[in-house]
Amino acid sequence: MSSGRLSTLWRLHGRLASARGDQSRAIALHGRALKQAEIAHDSHAIGLAHYELGQCYRQVGDVAIVREHITKAAPALHAAGDRRHLALVHSLSSISLAQLGRYDEAMAALRHAERLASLVQADDVLATVCGNQANVMMLEHRYEQALALAERSVALHEAHGSGHGLAVALATLGQICVRLGDLTRAEEALHRARDVRSPIQFHETTGAVFDTLAQIHLIRGRYEAASEFLGRAGEAYGAYGRQTSRWYEWSVRALGARLALRRGTLDEAVARADEILGAGAPPFDALQATLIAAEALILAGRLGEAEQRLASAADVLDPRVVPATWGEYLRLRGMLQARSGGPVDAYHDFAQSATLLDLLGERYQAALSHLALGRLVAETGARSVAERHLDKALGVFKQLGAERDLADTLAARGLLTTIGSGEYVISPADADDAIVRRIVDAAALPDLLARETAAAMLEAAAGDGAVVFVELAGGDVRVVAAAGCDLEAARALTRSATHGNVYGRGAVVLEPIGRDLEGPRFALVASSRPIGHPVMRRLRMIAAVARQGFALCAARDRSTGPVGPTVDRSLEPLLPGFLSASAAMARVVEQIQRLQGNELTVLITGESGTGKELVARAIHVGSHRSAAMFLPYNCTTTGRDLADSQLFGHRRGAFTGAVSDQPGLVRSASGGTLFLDEIGDLPLDVQPKLLRFLEQSEIMPIGDSRPQRVDGRVLAATNADLEQRVAEGKFREDLYYRLGVIRIHVPPLRDRREEIPHLSTFFLREAAERLGKPDIQLSSEALDLFSQYWWPGNVRQLKNEIQRAVAMSAPGGTIEPSHLSPEIGAARLPGSAPAPRRSAGTPANLAAAVEEVERDLIRASLDRTGGNISETARSLGLTRRGLYLKLRRLGLETRSESEVDAR
Repeated sequence: MSSGRLSTLWRLHGRLASARGDQSRAIALHGRALKQAEIAHDSHAIGLAHYELGQCYRQVGDVAIVREHITKAAPALHAAGDRRHLALVHSLSSISLAQLGRYDEAMAALRHAERLASLVQADDVLATVCGNQANVMMLEHRYEQALALAERSVALHEAHGSGHGLAVALATLGQICVRLGDLTRAEEALHRARDVRSPIQFHETTGAVFDTLAQIHLIRGRYEAASEFLGRAGEAYGAYGRQTSRWYEWSVRALGARLALRRGTLDEAVARADEILGAGAPPFDALQATLIAAEALILAGRLGEAEQRLASAADVLDPRVVPATWGEYLRLRGMLQARSGGPVDAYHDFAQSATLLDLLGERYQAALSHLALGRLVAETGARSVAERHLDKALGVFKQLGAERDLADTLAARGLLTTIGSGEYVISPADADDAIVRRIVDAAALPDLLARETAAAMLEAAAGDGAVVFVELAGGDVRVVAAAGCDLEAARALTRSATHGNVYGRGAVVLEPIGRDLEGPRFALVASSRPIGHPVMRRLRMIAAVARQGFALCAARDRSTGPVGPTVDRSLEPLLPGFLSASAAMARVVEQIQRLQGNELTVLITGESGTGKELVARAIHVGSHRSAAMFLPYNCTTTGRDLADSQLFGHRRGAFTGAVSDQPGLVRSASGGTLFLDEIGDLPLDVQPKLLRFLEQSEIMPIGDSRPQRVDGRVLAATNADLEQRVAEGKFREDLYYRLGVIRIHVPPLRDRREEIPHLSTFFLREAAERLGKPDIQLSSEALDLFSQYWWPGNVRQLKNEIQRAVAMSAPGGTIEPSHLSPEIGAARLPGSAPAPRRSAGTPANLAAAVEEVERDLIRASLDRTGGNISETARSLGLTRRGLYLKLRRLGLETRSESEVDAR
């Protein structure tokens, strides 16, 4: 059986083992598939094997190895032209990026996957991509967008008839509905997911369904049902044995600790949380366990231990990464403050927690914070404020059917019938420190800062409404946040205030709080009563702190750099045909990517045919000049006079035949990139003018009397030894150093042989499409010869060889060694039997034998001449340049010429 067929069979066995949950066996089987694919030099099979291995390691939970395999899968599948599996690779990449918190990059990868799936009309892949988009949106707390994407994923899976895919999409829909507070619809979706029939039982999906059902019953206060579903989730995940990702284990264990907390078995909750921490849970799960333990300790009255737990959580908690967890932390800190005799600090923590969780759309968690805030204020007798928060919590709990929380809210409302403590926790004179801390904490998130600023100003003035807005060009406004009024009322209020209109008999205070990208930012508060000096002082203090907070947010955004919808560059080629599947080319790609955003001159070196112009085009495409012209010019094509005119232009009448003005290539490439190929052959007399252009951005056309400024970038390439040309006086030293600000060396094809199968597949597909000869294949024997040949003409020679072979082949045929050029096919004579087994040290083929003879001859000659390059070249009948090239190709080291001369 052929290696290609064996690879397919091993891959199918691996998929079956993975579906059964035996990931260790699946990895071993896919490893065999990869080995057979590499023996067959089959790019498509190599790409599929790496993709399947990436899927297995995702189940195991090793993100680093997932990235490694999908990075190898992408160029192989690009070469094979398999857009369907490329879409799946980008989708898998998005999962690993999202797990690392890189949500913008994850969505960029998914958008690219969506485009690829749409191009090949792969609706099943598109459904998977939409499901992953929904998951990323859910992680970003964008639940409405997540809901729409999950619904689309369900519809596509239903139309395609994908059993397992439909179950996954329904499970995702259920999770989103839980976050949105629609528990009835969540249950419907989850029970539908359980009823979906699939040829293979996917325990991961079943476990996720039971996990979410347990969460629903936990919210509703039905603890027995929650415990039952939690046990079933553990059984489903446990069906994987020890091959499952421990991510599922942490989910079940954290939910078990939270169930103990809700049941009131506080010691058990702390013990379960400590077990999670002691077992080495991932950072997010460890943080959840710490907060569960802290809440249990607060409820148990062990406030000192609770404070220590919260302090350890604060050390690792980044509000920008896990904002919902930050909101939960603030509520727990408020609970601790309330029980420690700090009602003012507790009030501001509860208020900020409620604001943040409302902003994120976390309805249940936000309702818990509103309940805590309403209960605190009710105890002081502030009836109207307490009613507002308790009513909000009551409405959410009724909709969710959260029985225990509903009872707690009604009990808190009962406090309103009693006489309160009379302590005023909202805006006392000594609460300035708490307000400042609240706004400083909110500076972690710009949207939260705007809402907190508006809320703090509204409370300080006891006003009718407060607004944070940006004044746009043309006099319009954009409302950022509002408190005490809806969006329309806020917009009307800001427009009225900016036009100088009065607010009845009351007052309007307008304070500047920095600048937004679109214009100046202001905070506004309106009150139906006059505002006195003490209140004005507090409003200005709040505005000053908010101004510093927004400045901090802007500085943080600048330091992290703009995040745009860029495609995951490690998977997507820089240009069509720019395949990077070797460590040597990965370094070249990394250099190109680092050059993005600057205008430095780049010198690209490498042998002829390695792809130096493709590298230059990739640099141009990744630059700010990508929309402008890329103009290549080969410096070997013309002599001195013509090169001067072609590059820098001339005026009419400047010389015989100059019948009109010519701008020259430099001016023609203005705003874009001029690529000077074979820069080593540029005439010496023209080099000073190029140097002046590089240093001063000025040129002097022939026949002109004044220099002209030109905005253009220069990229240069050479296969010559410029250092040697400088030493021989054929190239200016100052120009050499000016060109070599950044150097990129493109390795020869023989130094990146692992790319030969992928390049061959790509060129074969390209030639077959252009010549109208479908279904042509490369035989394994031909690919063996390609991998053994030393390719003096590099990638260009490989491309031309495949084009010639395709042209000489019949449609549907196979390219055999007999179809190849004599110098390549000489490694094995046509129709000959396989070569006998070689003894150790015998060259593998004719090309290797020739290399060995050349290496011995050059070494012997270098020994005779004492390492003198000129004498060695003369004795071997070579030029110095020819000898240098052979030394580099054969990997021979010799002393520098300066050392030889010093002898």
